[in-house]
Amino acid sequence: MSALIHLVDDDADHRAALLDLIDAGGYRGAAFASAEAALEALAGGARPDLLVSDLRMPGMDGFALLAALKERWPELPVVLITGHGDVPHAVRAMRLGAEDFLEKPYDAAHFLAVVERALRAGETRREVGRLQAEINRRDGAEILGQSHAIEALRARIAALGPLDIDVIVTGETGTGKELVARALHAASPRAAGPFVAVNCAALPEALFETEMFGHAAGAFPGAPEKAGKLEAASGGTLVLDEVEAMPAAAQPKLLRALQERAVERLGENTLRPLDLRIVALSKTDLRPLTLDGSFRADLFYRLAGAEIGLDPLRALGNDVPLLFSHFAELAARRYGRALPEIGYGLRQQLMRRPWPGNVRELKALAERFALGLELPDAPAAAVSEPGTLADKVAAYEAREIRAALERARGNTERAAQALGMARRTLNDKISRYKIRL
Repeated sequence: MSALIHLVDDDADHRAALLDLIDAGGYRGAAFASAEAALEALAGGARPDLLVSDLRMPGMDGFALLAALKERWPELPVVLITGHGDVPHAVRAMRLGAEDFLEKPYDAAHFLAVVERALRAGETRREVGRLQAEINRRDGAEILGQSHAIEALRARIAALGPLDIDVIVTGETGTGKELVARALHAASPRAAGPFVAVNCAALPEALFETEMFGHAAGAFPGAPEKAGKLEAASGGTLVLDEVEAMPAAAQPKLLRALQERAVERLGENTLRPLDLRIVALSKTDLRPLTLDGSFRADLFYRLAGAEIGLDPLRALGNDVPLLFSHFAELAARRYGRALPEIGYGLRQQLMRRPWPGNVRELKALAERFALGLELPDAPAAAVSEPGTLADKVAAYEAREIRAALERARGNTERAAQALGMARRTLNDKISRYKIRL
């Protein structure tokens, strides 16, 4: 079906002429004598693909109409028609969100060219919004993978989601701790409630209590009344990201709020009831921190109604290329690109990488791949501390390279093909690991 264009102009002759022009261009048109009538039609459910309006009209003018449209229907493209002396106003309107403007007098070809450009821009914006919504949906609470570790994680979330208990999620940076928190929220009876995330490491210690607990009006000079994050999350889930970095001075007050399920704002003595679930995220096991006193043991046990530990990406085996393919596909669709083939050699390389940045690093690499950019080599394995994970990864990679060279009888080109890497990359690794045959 052809695009629907709404015309707004108080001049009846001009409206009729534009309707004829729109029809000649192959579009459908509907005309309104005032901005108020056009807004009433939109409020009643009419959904045009484009709105064209005169700038100067009695009552609500083009500027006021534009402001109303951007507030309620921001995705609708708007083209304004101006008189010769109104061009500076039209430029201002474009800065306020208009797609384009037409200066009187204009010819039919110019009018249709502006209309086509505005319709195309509106369609692009809607498509980007649709894709972003899909990405948010798929990334929001979907746990992807087929390994035993991921199957066990999904089962754990399904079991804990409906239970009204607090949860601690631990895992290295980039393993998807917030994704798990979102999945727990989506699987809970609180799914329709708010999901509020607080990064404990990003809040300055001086502001932590006011941000978390809120404050009464006048609690400090010039302070307005403000609800904190705990109250904002009531009815839903509060995520405490990097909870290990929570200031020691704030921990007793949070413990009290969790025990009583009530919060006391700074500067007042009233307890405000809370109905929320806490999901605490940590890059490290909190138990050693309770022993040295940097994290309160009683707060840990209050938060640890249940615990979920996330495996690093390097431990997920065949899930690595599966996740890479998923994120590369999303990126290719977002940028309107054809996705290159993910061959056997690349899959093997992906499973051999140490992935220090875990899924976050994988997503960045998948986006580069979708854009046709060269993928960087895996980070050089560190050898400073014997027995570290980096040492083990380096030793494993060196063994694989040595075995491939032995099978290829020292032919680096055949060995590189078997390993699925560039010959230059293989030579660099041979030199780095000091491999001798």
